[in-house]
Amino acid sequence: MKTALILTGSLLILLAASPLLAQDRGGRIDERLDNRGERINERLDQRGERINERLDQRSDRLEAHGHDKAAAHLDRKGDRIENRLDRKGDRVENRLDQRGDRIANSRDHRADRRHGGNH
Repeated sequence: MKTALILTGSLLILLAASPLLAQDRGGRIDERLDNRGERINERLDQRGERINERLDQRSDRLEAHGHDKAAAHLDRKGDRIENRLDRKGDRVENRLDQRGDRIANSRDHRADRRHGGNH
């Protein structure tokens, strides 16, 4: 008798807690994807800055030796690379943010449907 009562009580508690656990899991997945996107974006930004700085140094040396046209070309090239990597990092971060939001929202809705939540 006590075993049946304990099992029934445990089952009711589990059913009541399931929507909260699903929301928590969706939130954790969303957070992990957000962090991953931020790390990728930071890494690409830093890479673009390093390349641009290196090309700027070469550009400065060329300009000091009287090669203005080549110096301007390298300067623009560094800026283009830095901007391209910056945009790529932003795209990756936004895509992962959207994926995380979609997963979190779908888990919320799925838990609501299973456990009689309001739509």
